[in-house]
Amino acid sequence: MVAGCSGQTESASSSAPSNEPSLPAASATPEEVFDPVSLPALMQTEITGTDLVVGDAIGSTATYTRHPITYKANEFTISGIMNIPKGEGPFSTLVLGHGYIDTDIYTSGRGLKREQDYLANQGYIVLHTDYRNHAGSDDDPNIDSTLRLGYTIDVIAAARALRASGLPQVDTEKIGYLGRSMGGGIGYNVATVAPNEYDAIVLYAPVSANYVDNFNKWGRNMPAVATPIIERFGSPEDSPEFWAGISAENYFDKIDDPIMIHHGSADNTCQLAWSERAASQMQAFDKDVTLHVYDGEGHAFEPQWELSMQRSIEFFKQNL
Repeated sequence: MVAGCSGQTESASSSAPSNEPSLPAASATPEEVFDPVSLPALMQTEITGTDLVVGDAIGSTATYTRHPITYKANEFTISGIMNIPKGEGPFSTLVLGHGYIDTDIYTSGRGLKREQDYLANQGYIVLHTDYRNHAGSDDDPNIDSTLRLGYTIDVIAAARALRASGLPQVDTEKIGYLGRSMGGGIGYNVATVAPNEYDAIVLYAPVSANYVDNFNKWGRNMPAVATPIIERFGSPEDSPEFWAGISAENYFDKIDDPIMIHHGSADNTCQLAWSERAASQMQAFDKDVTLHVYDGEGHAFEPQWELSMQRSIEFFKQNL
């Protein structure tokens, strides 16, 4: 995402292993050579998720305990928060991906706190990933020059780390994803790069699945952001093939997960039209997609948030 979007100001850390580009090298066939910064290249890379470590409880309610966690996404250690319901498991598990928050002010688990609490109270294990370069995660020095595709790796790796963890509380056959704003855009990427990694995906007020829309809103008019991107990759007008390669909408045919999208009609941050177009494009490929539009609701979801969460819970119950 160029900057992602969030109605809230939605982080920082140890050094990364090297200064080499952090996206794994793609193993393209001679007939299919992709820009290494692209979704097709990411589809051909090896993404590992391992070493999930759950720390001692840092909080407790009547229904769940709250824990700091770390896991490995390829060579990077990623921090996060996990809420674990009390009682007998195994439990269906949800990975949460937050929207854009300045890494200088981000703290672990920030951005989707009410969703974390709500979902854990409904009996779900909730793993809120911080992403690389946030909170206690390793720093990736190339995160901006690779257009933050590393966040997509982190979300894919979270599901794989859960499945490899051996935690008796985790039902490894029932893992879903909920992403908001920038995290919604990451959800589009995950659904195309790693179909079936998640059993169901919910997106709240997502950024556009066409990267040019995001660049136009959060990059083009900001020279500090736009200049290095255009110098390296070319503008959307001069290098349309590159921009198509980082736009998930061009790979919706690969989706094999049920998807639910929530979007407010009064969202002034991420346009409703973006979600309408994405849903229409998925429907053209006969994908299982549902778009709920909330009249008068803004980007942050306030008056109709409870309704949207009830719909999300029902969706997860049906698909996990």
